[in-house]
Parts: sequence; C-alpha cells; structure tokens
Amino acid sequence: MKLLILAGGYGTRLYPLVKDIPKALLEIGGTPLIGHTLDKFRALSNIDEVLVVTNAKFCGLLSSWAAKEKAIPVRVINDGTKTPEERLGAMGDIAFVLKEIGMNSDLVVVGSDNLFDADLAPFFAAATARKTSPTVGLYDISDVGMATKYGVVGLNAQDKIISLEEKPEHPLSTLISMCLYYFPSSTLPQIAAFLQATGKTDTTGGYIQWLYKQIDVYGFKFGGRWYDIGSLESYAEAQNNFKK
Repeated sequence: MKLLILAGGYGTRLYPLVKDIPKALLEIGGTPLIGHTLDKFRALSNIDEVLVVTNAKFCGLLSSWAAKEKAIPVRVINDGTKTPEERLGAMGDIAFVLKEIGMNSDLVVVGSDNLFDADLAPFFAAATARKTSPTVGLYDISDVGMATKYGVVGLNAQDKIISLEEKPEHPLSTLISMCLYYFPSSTLPQIAAFLQATGKTDTTGGYIQWLYKQIDVYGFKFGGRWYDIGSLESYAEAQNNFKK
C-alpha cells in the first residue's frame, strides 16, 4: 500500500505566509504540517512507500525535508507546474502520480493541510475489510455555518455514502468529507474514467461525488480534533489549539 500526500497547491489564500514556502512546511508546534501527517501513518506497517506530489516551485524544499526522513521512504514527485494558474488540481495530481507509479498497489490519499489527532488504525481496519470499495474519512464539524465550506456527506445504516453536496447553501448535516481516502487498486482506473467523463481536475470531493454513483463508496467517521489549514484564520486556530 502506498501513501500519497497532496502538496501540489500554491496556498494563495495563505499569502504572504506561504509565498516562498509550501503550505505543507508551515509549522504547528514546531513540526511542519506534512510531518504531522506522516506521523499519523508512521506506525502502520502496511505502508511501504510515501509519495509527495508537489510543484516545481516547491519541489526543492520538500525534497530537502524528505531527505531527512529515515524511518520510511519518501519520494517527492514534481508535477511540473510553476504558477497557480498552471496547477493541475488535486485529481490532476493524483492522475499524474498514477502514470508515474502504476496502479498495482492500494492507495491512500491525504491532503498535506489535513491536521487531525485521531488514531488511524480503526479507519484502516474498516477500509481494508471491504477490499474492493473506497473509503472516505469523515468528520462532524458540528457547525452548520462551517459545513457550507465543505462537502457534506450522507450515509445509510451501513455507512455507505448516499449523498454528497459540495459547499451547500443549506447543509443537511454537519458531517463533512476530510481530504483522506483509501482507494483499493481495483478502483484506481475509475480516476481516468472520471477525468475523461467530466474534465474536472480540481477537487477530490468532486470525484467522490461522481464515484459513489458508479460504485459503492463508504464513509468512516473520525473523532478528535481536525483542522483544514486553508486560511490564515484556520492556521492561527490550529497554532493555538492543536497541541492543547
């Protein structure tokens, strides 16, 4: 199983804080965001390689960070873009990586700006037990106003996704999709099918919104604390509260 950390964005909403460094290297409690992400997966023995997809602007900085990681191999993949206008988008980057590495391994995808403290073992136990169905990490944000900024998910009694609304004006719940996905290798060809059918390369949420109508996709609810470091305000909140 391979872990893919998405770090291909340019973090324009965090300017000027990340104009010269990637958002993934912003520190929380003295550890870069991507370091917190990797720490969550480090104890999982079934991860045999970590991939980080980024852009040409930040490839050197992330490669320097990766070179210091000795416990698990980290390979940085440059998607070749140099400006926000050129960016491939999350699904474009995932497709780019799959062309590089092939589709022979199960793939876990996580955003480098996803900060959470819950244990991952129950998520993996549930996801791998299903074998041929993708699983999406979910979080109850407990705030209807905040839910309007994310993909709001509906589940049935078996935790199968039956609805997903991207940034709804009137959310039906506060259960939202984190940027955390388990994709069995048998489902990876669906990514190319999605891109061909829709031409949309930007968000992973858009892909899941399409995918659950094609095949069974399940959700897993996380507890604990979760932050999406997408703005100066959310970064300040995480700085103040995450370690507490």
